[in-house]
Amino acid sequence: MAQVDAGSNGRRRFLVGATAVVGGVGMVGAAVPFVASWNPSAKARAAGAPVTVDISKIEPGQQITVEWRGKPVWLLKRTPEMLKELDAHKDDLADPLSEREQQPMYAKNIHRSRKEELLVVVGICTHLGCSPQYLPEVVPNQNWGGYYCPCHGSKFDLAGRVTKGVPAPTNLVIPPYMYVDDNTVIVGVDEENA
Repeated sequence: MAQVDAGSNGRRRFLVGATAVVGGVGMVGAAVPFVASWNPSAKARAAGAPVTVDISKIEPGQQITVEWRGKPVWLLKRTPEMLKELDAHKDDLADPLSEREQQPMYAKNIHRSRKEELLVVVGICTHLGCSPQYLPEVVPNQNWGGYYCPCHGSKFDLAGRVTKGVPAPTNLVIPPYMYVDDNTVIVGVDEENA
């Protein structure tokens, strides 16, 4: 029977302990990137992230476009004349008070907005997903301005309300949004859920 000296036994314990420590560090090093891969990518986070918009430079009658969740969102600063026009043609609209379930509570009015002068609406036709044109003066075959989808002829007024007898079944979608102050809007967050 061979004898083991005390020095060999100490070295063996040291090597076993050092190997365990190095193995543990290696496992942690491999686990961190693996666990981090479960988080959504920066691109995925940005795709659903709220968008902050400075509305202070939008002129009356001007519309700007921002992207939120891969969709165009239009912000239109309506003039007093545009606002007067909204009530004048309500009999020609399919859902003039935005009573269908698609609308947030703050869009259930003739302006379809939190503040009457600013329209915030998703710029995608509710028929087949085309992007209507902004025609502030006159939409074809009607005597008021709004949005016109040339693909299939759907028409919307300057509040995004759909006219009767067109292919689009519902008004343009109002996204969740909130005012931070008089000059800043965040698209993608409701005040009620902020």
